[in-house]
Amino acid sequence: MKNGINLRKSITQTVTFNIDSINLHHYKTIALKIFHSINDFSSTKKTILTLGTFDGVHIGHKKILERVIQKTKNEDYESLVLTFFPHPRMVLQEHSDIKLLNTINEKIDLLEQIGIENLVIHPFDETFSRLTAEEFVTTVLIDRFHIQKIIIGHDHRFGRNRTANIDDLITFGKEYDFEVEQISVQEINDISVSSTKIRMALLEGDMDLANKYLGYEYFLTGIVVKGKQLGRTINFPTANLQIEENYKLIPQNGVYIVKSIINQKTVFGMMNIGFNPTVSGQNQSIEIHYFDFDADLYSQKIRVSMLHRIRSEQKFESVSLLKEQLEKDALTANAYTKKL
Repeated sequence: MKNGINLRKSITQTVTFNIDSINLHHYKTIALKIFHSINDFSSTKKTILTLGTFDGVHIGHKKILERVIQKTKNEDYESLVLTFFPHPRMVLQEHSDIKLLNTINEKIDLLEQIGIENLVIHPFDETFSRLTAEEFVTTVLIDRFHIQKIIIGHDHRFGRNRTANIDDLITFGKEYDFEVEQISVQEINDISVSSTKIRMALLEGDMDLANKYLGYEYFLTGIVVKGKQLGRTINFPTANLQIEENYKLIPQNGVYIVKSIINQKTVFGMMNIGFNPTVSGQNQSIEIHYFDFDADLYSQKIRVSMLHRIRSEQKFESVSLLKEQLEKDALTANAYTKKL
């Protein structure tokens, strides 16, 4: 347990997957090694490294991660991602209410799927934030990670108060004998995406734009818990999703078309995020009605991918009118999923 969050153990996990999504066009078996501190990391090889918060692991991040993986085709080197938890803004900005696109375990899954070999999740705190740029380079990049090359975006800043930039890093590279590869302004601008833009899209309910920027469907992960069971009385039983991580961004209230993989099968449905105003609900809830599905999901952890937003949450004059609208929503959702 670190920082109140249940992180995965520092063990090696092997997964096989297709990484065509980042245009490498081949299959590769990767053993992802996860380390929960810079000091825990060890390797007999030099590393090709990138670093950042990687919130969302969106298409802009994948541009950098793809480059890292391509550079480690030479088996003399290993790929390494350094990321941080908590998010630096949570630590350095006392009243920050930033919500994140991924929980830490969701981020691990996304990086695992891309094909990174080593992931270091370092606990970010004020002591770490006070490292000077040169201290960071020498004690972390050189002494711990033995880097051959670092690949970063053109606007990356680092060191105490974020005072050092790409030019400083290039100077350090010449002094300490490592390469610096910069993702150009043009390459980043061609993508024109950021975690901030994705957060704004989700908070505005623009699921189509958010998913376009992410390169995958935004998803929520949580435990199914018992709710008021009103849905059962109107033939729309729901799974009530409880998300443990209070820093996870929940999109704008409304009704969404969703899908989940349950028992190795894709199941479509619709999800309501909101306060159930028709029955005077007091707390925000997340409820999913799956189509053509009947199984007990209580206490199970499920992942819900959000495909498209149908409408805003509404207050109806009666439960029967609510049922009528849900039937229309189901028709809309089924028509949408048939086109997929």
